[in-house]
Amino acid sequence: MAGHHYSAWVEWACDGDYAANQYSRGHIWRFDGGLEIPASASPTVVPLPHSIEAAVDPEEAFVAAISSCHMLWFLDLARRANFNIASYRDHAYGEMNRVARGKMAITKVVLRPEVSLIASEQPDPTWFTDLHEKAHDMCFIANSVNSEIVIEPEPLKLIAP
Repeated sequence: MAGHHYSAWVEWACDGDYAANQYSRGHIWRFDGGLEIPASASPTVVPLPHSIEAAVDPEEAFVAAISSCHMLWFLDLARRANFNIASYRDHAYGEMNRVARGKMAITKVVLRPEVSLIASEQPDPTWFTDLHEKAHDMCFIANSVNSEIVIEPEPLKLIAP
């Protein structure tokens, strides 16, 4: 069975003095459907002005991909369980640490989902924890990385129907 394939185009052209390490790390990510996203090295890795603070950096994208994948699975599993989710937001973050001499890695990603549920009464609290655990197990991105992923959901918010 053939697997699914995904692609992105990453384009950079020199803007500055490359040999002197005085060049912009700004570049473009292009995705199918025509979406273009400005990208750059993180200013914490390559100081300004050679990075672009307003652009997405690979480390942010990594954290966002894990959070987005988790959210999509959570929403699907909640729908299948007949829960009516009104909103979901997550202020996820990642920690970069030294893992070996000369090597750094995002070693931990923390997801902090805030979920609003349309319901007239508080459901059994175990469903919320169970759905997050199942979403984590189903997430393709989480299954693809070595980083520790911690899920710290905020208390469930109820919205009256």
